[in-house]
Amino acid sequence: MSFDVEVYWSFRSPYSYLAVHRLQEIERTYDARVNMRPVYPLAVRQPNFFEQVNPQWIAYLRIDCPRIAQMAGIPFAWPNPDPIVQDMKTRKIAAEQPYIRRLTRLGAAAVEQGRGLPFIAEVSRLIFGGVAGWNEGDHLQRAAERAGLDLALLDRLITENADRYEEQIAANEAAQRAAGHWGVPLMTFNGEPFFGQDRIDLLLWRMQQSGLQRRS
Repeated sequence: MSFDVEVYWSFRSPYSYLAVHRLQEIERTYDARVNMRPVYPLAVRQPNFFEQVNPQWIAYLRIDCPRIAQMAGIPFAWPNPDPIVQDMKTRKIAAEQPYIRRLTRLGAAAVEQGRGLPFIAEVSRLIFGGVAGWNEGDHLQRAAERAGLDLALLDRLITENADRYEEQIAANEAAQRAAGHWGVPLMTFNGEPFFGQDRIDLLLWRMQQSGLQRRS
């Protein structure tokens, strides 16, 4: 039996960042394969999302994410800069989104190169791990190298084939909706959806029910 997990993942989501460590652990420890499927955050897919959401949700998120990281012993800091260009007073999303579009396309290119999970993990640790100016200097280049990739090659691929990568991302978003949820991180196994970083233990339990074994 194939123990493949599909993971719909956003570079702007702190909960996605908090999940990626456990996903790597599952792939290292068990006879499983984690397939990353980068999607754009709701702020891009629904530009008015943050104008409509209850502001208490954002306030709660500000409390919840750091304490989850603290409990798990994971470095955590709010991104600087934010992967989404947004006026935090009005909560309006800018029309131009240079960071998140590049990041998501790079993620899709890394998946295509067979290094999706390590690349996404390394870059997410830059964004949410306390690296100020993660988009500057050689931070992304070194993250790509740690994942076994060449950032210059990835950038060339997404520049020369922008439409193709946009189609891949759109296909991921369509598959995410078909899987039964719109949020991230969303994991699916055998067609069953598991939404949220706090559902990874449930996901692992279900996989073990199906016969998942530790790597020898």
